[in-house]
Amino acid sequence: MKYVMMTKVTRHYEAGIPPSPSSMDALQSYIHELEEAGILVATKQLYPSSSGLRMSFPKPFSRPVLEWGPISEVKELVSGFTLIEVSSEEEAIEWALRMPDPNGYGEGVIELRRVYDQSSTYTDSLEQGLEYELRSQIGMLKNR
Repeated sequence: MKYVMMTKVTRHYEAGIPPSPSSMDALQSYIHELEEAGILVATKQLYPSSSGLRMSFPKPFSRPVLEWGPISEVKELVSGFTLIEVSSEEEAIEWALRMPDPNGYGEGVIELRRVYDQSSTYTDSLEQGLEYELRSQIGMLKNR
């Protein structure tokens, strides 16, 4: 199974402030651990949103509306990603929990998502999502 860990944009990142040296060291060590474990597929950083554009489709089959960067809603943007291939969701979560703060300034957010695989169907993904939601609700009830 492939999972992507998407790092979210921060104010520092959008302003062009590089990650702290200690954060860079921690990230390089982490990437090295992924390589040593044989699960790293790819890892890339993106340029700030000032170098890109956002396309939105407000109406079905309409022409896209273009918004040239910088994009104002930075918390919704991705600054980079790390793609891993693991044997289970639990393993992916374990590796995601080990990822250090991407910028080192305390605003880092990492989103872990499974990559859609052509061998599974949309129904499989939907069932997994519903199962996860149900388990979460059951867990909340048990903790009352």
